[in-house]
Amino acid sequence: MDGRGDRAERVYRHLRDAVLDGRLRRGERLPATRELAERLGVSRSTVSTAYERLTAEGYLVARVGSGTFVALPASVAAAASSRGAGAGRAGSGGRALPAPAWRDLADPLWVEPRPIAYDFSVGSPDPALFSHDAWRRSVAAALRGPALRRAHYADPSGLERLRAGIARHLGLSRSVAATVDEVVVTSGAQQAFDLLGRTLLRPGDTVAVEDPGYPPVRQLLELLGARVVPVPVDEHGLRVDLLPSARMVYVTPSHQFPLGGVLSLERRTALLDWARRHDAVVIEDDYDSEFRFGARALDPLQRLDGEGRVVYVGTFSKTMLPGLRLGFVVAPPSLVPALRSAKRLTDWHNDVVTQTAMASLLDSGAFAAHVRRASRVYEERHALIGREAAALLRGRLEAVPSAAGLHLALVPGADVSFDSARVAEAAATAGVAVQPLPRFAVTAGWEGLLLGFGSIAAEDIPDGMRLLAEAAGRTHAW
Repeated sequence: MDGRGDRAERVYRHLRDAVLDGRLRRGERLPATRELAERLGVSRSTVSTAYERLTAEGYLVARVGSGTFVALPASVAAAASSRGAGAGRAGSGGRALPAPAWRDLADPLWVEPRPIAYDFSVGSPDPALFSHDAWRRSVAAALRGPALRRAHYADPSGLERLRAGIARHLGLSRSVAATVDEVVVTSGAQQAFDLLGRTLLRPGDTVAVEDPGYPPVRQLLELLGARVVPVPVDEHGLRVDLLPSARMVYVTPSHQFPLGGVLSLERRTALLDWARRHDAVVIEDDYDSEFRFGARALDPLQRLDGEGRVVYVGTFSKTMLPGLRLGFVVAPPSLVPALRSAKRLTDWHNDVVTQTAMASLLDSGAFAAHVRRASRVYEERHALIGREAAALLRGRLEAVPSAAGLHLALVPGADVSFDSARVAEAAATAGVAVQPLPRFAVTAGWEGLLLGFGSIAAEDIPDGMRLLAEAAGRTHAW
């Protein structure tokens, strides 16, 4: 790789790229071959070879007695002229356009960064509760082991040890009935939904989603070509009686996102009956299910499913760190081969070091211990927000009963007029980050606020709630 030809190739590419991105402009004189060779520490013949090739291709022009100058090929010059001299490729905007569905696609969960002192953002666990030392030890052990010494790519379904640990953990903590062969490891829950959409849906298929619900799933399914139908929810979760005929339904039965209600046993039975009658698949998103406050949750839909129609999705991103990007699917055996193929064609497999480290945490009991510790902290914050809301908002905004997760929903009391967006904006100005409930709804008429407690310490909650109450009072003249 150090021969003269290779060095000439590198010189050629550097000069060509400098011309194309505008660092070397049309008409600019280049150094003499001897001078540039001395600068680069190469032979003069190496630079001469590069110059000759660039000249032959029209990037340079040699003028006898004057030197060598930049002279773009006609097509390149026209493109450069249209975007402005020296603008370069990066500043051109570009003629390559995404498909219409991808243009101006908004992120409903994104909020404009601003100085925030009290962060009630939704969807993030507290990184301070994560055992960084335990994770570093697990990663270090994985690096010393055989994980990176494999001669071949790993199983797209995930390392067998990790899949066995997930199946065992879910059986103990959530009564999920799963074998190691029914688990597929994914890059977070979002990739799980993507794989399921790709393997289950054809363009034009109908998918039912909760309204209000989780926008990234709805957007993803629409981009995959599905006809997405929002179905109302109430305090008991999805209105199963309003489900249309559909190929798939996405549901959060353990604590509905974002309101927090639990799908009743009666509705669970009705949902499974609906799936049987319509030959449909139920996607059960059991997000944040590890963090429960109070009585044990109802068994998941997957446990009640006797026909293999329910696909269970979970993630470690919410229990540990969002940046971990490690999720999983528990699927009926009939679906696993397709999911495995879709995973292979998407990114082949998850990072084996991360998988090995996570398997170690599951095997050692460190993950279960982390969940127990974090649950106690989150339960305190959950209760504190509820008490502060009752004391400061006096029924104007009421906390929706919820016994799990990392956020609470506050909705207006009876006959209370409320503008969620205005209050969220006023709160942000005061240094308090909350998210308006309408951001998560398809149909109009929903008002309220979502308050997460994964990013705020318990001692900061009273002051944050006071500022939020003052912002709501100013906005509505309470």
